[in-house]
Amino acid sequence: ELISGLRSKLQTLWEERELVLSEARECAERGEELEAMVQDVCKPNEFERYMMFIGDLEKVVSLLLCLSSRLARVQNAMRRIDGNTDAEEKQSLNERHKLLSRQREDAKDLKENLDRRERVVSGILAKYLTDQQLQDYRRFVQVKTFLLIEQKDLEEQIKFFEEQLENLEKSIP
Repeated sequence: ELISGLRSKLQTLWEERELVLSEARECAERGEELEAMVQDVCKPNEFERYMMFIGDLEKVVSLLLCLSSRLARVQNAMRRIDGNTDAEEKQSLNERHKLLSRQREDAKDLKENLDRRERVVSGILAKYLTDQQLQDYRRFVQVKTFLLIEQKDLEEQIKFFEEQLENLEKSIP
């Protein structure tokens, strides 16, 4: 019964992932249309700024999500430390926690810098685009970010439930 429940949950998550991937493809198409329009109306250096921002958006959001996920796993492992955990493993977990915490803080700084750059890009685009086009650009940035987060969250959940199912199946003779 438990195995059946886990399989059902996994099936639901796989379907959700397909839906998010489909939305991501649609968002990428909108991004390509927006890119062509921006290239048509902006000066080459302004277009370059736009392209760098869009490229860095995905990298910085993905980096933050990855570091947060890894940090959460280390924190979970640290909560499971007990009297049987050897000193070397405790030290290793503490060092990884410190390193990941510093890296996440650095990534937050990158995100703040990216937010400033987004305001600059918005200012550039405001000179050339209609209010509706500017609104479409802002929606694109929001949706792209949301979909990256949603994708990562689903991948984490799928991984968790696949591990649970595998462990459960191994434990049953």
